[in-house]
Amino acid sequence: MFTQIKETHAAVVFLLGEHAYKLKKPVNLGFLDFSTVRARQAACHREVELNRRLAPDVYEGVADVVGPDGAVCEHLVVMRRMPDERRLGALVRVGKPVDEYLRSVARQLAGLHAKARRGPQIDREGGPEALRARWADSFEQVRGLPGAPIEPGVLDEIEYLALRFLSGRTSLFEARIAEGHIVDGHGDLLAEDIFCLDDGPRILDCLEFDERLRFVDGLDDAAFLAMDLEWLGAPRLAELFLHRYVEFSGDPAPTALWHHYVAYRAFVRAKVACLRHGQGDIDAGWEARRLAELALRHLHAGAVTLVLVGGPPASGKTTLGGALADRLGYTLLRSDRIRKELAGLDPLQSASTSYRQGIYDPDHTARTYAELLSRAELLLGQGESVVLDASWSDERHRAMAVDVAGRTSSDMVALLCTVMPQIAAARLTTRRPELSDADETIAAVMTATMPPWPDAIEIDTSTPPQEVLARALAAVHPPELNVSWRFQRPQMEPG
Repeated sequence: MFTQIKETHAAVVFLLGEHAYKLKKPVNLGFLDFSTVRARQAACHREVELNRRLAPDVYEGVADVVGPDGAVCEHLVVMRRMPDERRLGALVRVGKPVDEYLRSVARQLAGLHAKARRGPQIDREGGPEALRARWADSFEQVRGLPGAPIEPGVLDEIEYLALRFLSGRTSLFEARIAEGHIVDGHGDLLAEDIFCLDDGPRILDCLEFDERLRFVDGLDDAAFLAMDLEWLGAPRLAELFLHRYVEFSGDPAPTALWHHYVAYRAFVRAKVACLRHGQGDIDAGWEARRLAELALRHLHAGAVTLVLVGGPPASGKTTLGGALADRLGYTLLRSDRIRKELAGLDPLQSASTSYRQGIYDPDHTARTYAELLSRAELLLGQGESVVLDASWSDERHRAMAVDVAGRTSSDMVALLCTVMPQIAAARLTTRRPELSDADETIAAVMTATMPPWPDAIEIDTSTPPQEVLARALAAVHPPELNVSWRFQRPQMEPG
């Protein structure tokens, strides 16, 4: 009978008739150690036990290989053979519809996570220090390979962005642990290991060699398949799968965390490609470089960002701030709303007064900006990017914003809205009642006395709104750093 043999960096699979037999290679790769028969036996039994959680009718057991002397010399995982042409990866490559299969995979994965083991030992692997250690181990392993194909500069940038994200997100990861999101998951969710059968998908080949690498945030587990789908050239399917997973798991994670986990999974895959390159695979070097680029794009896209949108009254900052928050899924905070909230006023209640009088005097203004930035700091620490709509006419308040961005390891982008005086005057005379109480006199004084803002990017708001938004988006997310999808949730404005 014809036998097919398939090989990975850690195993050899023999396809014979209706069965597949997996042999663990006697290797020690640092992150896995199969160098002894006993270690391989334990890994085989663990693989069967774990994979039966999602595919009980596929994993049949462990077979012992007997040598000429009658002694057991090796062990094989025995599986029901799956049809190659029904691999999710194969279907995606030829453009077959897989939306419903992905929906089912998302449901199964969410179900696995809902029932999965939890506990202090598992929780520790979801904290920022454990994640930092995982990244660091991967960097060390890649740098330790002779002739690693990833450029040192790219590797350095990935390391900087990944560790920077972790540095500012302690409160986010503490909340993830407290809410029970760290689970004993799959750990290695790839499209090549999912088979789309007529009676539903079978999810195979979970990670068994190091349980700590399987103790992950549920989002981290899901992000591996999203990364793999994007790698296969199907970003729409990647986004669809993440939406489905969120639907079934009920997990309202911030966008930045999705991108971080996709980047982590891409870099793990790049590390494996580097290992294959070292074993003589001529295509693996190209794969490693492309996967590293994918990781880098997601780290840029997932950088937590503080956006200041400023300018004098009627400069268009409120319209632009709202449009940015809508498009990017950022949280929008408005100084006018917070000012009236602190004064115990309804947001639309008029508090009109002379310049720098009433609730617009220096003391009220100082409290308003302090509260604005305090709320922003909490959100940034939770991984939520924020748009702050305020005049930003005081250099001290701008400096406070810079400090907040620094403390939360966040990017900061300052946008200064500008417009010709006659257009601003026309806007003030025709706009409907809103949060702001500024009139033409106050607007003129603020425009004349606003100090230079050299760090801000000027946005002329006299052009059509779509052009204004496009220029602002390019400033916040330069086109060359964009990924082809961006998981979004509606923006929120507390209070």
